[in-house]
Amino acid sequence: MEQIELQAAKRDVLGKKVRFLRRQGITPVHVFGHGIESLALQCDTANLQRVLARSGQTRIINLKIDDEKSPRTVMAREVQQNILKGSLLHVDFYQVKMTEVIDVEVPIVLVGEAPALKNKEYMLAQELNTLSIQCLPANIPDSIEVDVNSLTEADQAIRVRDIVPDEGVTILNDPEVMLARIAVQRVVEEEVPIAAEVTEEEVAEAAEAEEEAKPSEAPDSSGTS
Repeated sequence: MEQIELQAAKRDVLGKKVRFLRRQGITPVHVFGHGIESLALQCDTANLQRVLARSGQTRIINLKIDDEKSPRTVMAREVQQNILKGSLLHVDFYQVKMTEVIDVEVPIVLVGEAPALKNKEYMLAQELNTLSIQCLPANIPDSIEVDVNSLTEADQAIRVRDIVPDEGVTILNDPEVMLARIAVQRVVEEEVPIAAEVTEEEVAEAAEAEEEAKPSEAPDSSGTS
């Protein structure tokens, strides 16, 4: 698997003053982990964004710190962004030991085509987007694929218990939780207003009114003497 590397430097600027770093294209980061002292670092923002795009929160990153000889093996644990601008604010990295199992959230990817979807009234609903797994850092999958080709009828579902994980990977979710199911789309029928019934009496009254509205005929002037 391709190794992902990230360069970092020790950070002396702390607290609210870190906003000045961001203006210079630098993002404050922290490294923490079991049995290690938390470390304040900083990374070039553009490079950090490229690394995060490749690693997500499941890939191992070799974090090279300026004054350390060996890189640290870390994973992105929390990424804070500006809600309006989408820019990076802060990143927390968790330092892992390659010989110790860790808990991690892995995205679920639905693959295949459910035969039930040939019926236009049905839809495929994904009920769970990630799985909680436990494994060694080197065994963390980028994602877990769920084949939906077995879904042929309405209300059929795939549950956690149906997933066979790779060797060395343990799924922590409740086995009965649904991952995906075939749902029936609710079609809302638009009410068409019903035309009011016209009675015979109303028809007669309308005809009389129309007759009265006609101009009267001029009297016959060709009388006989």
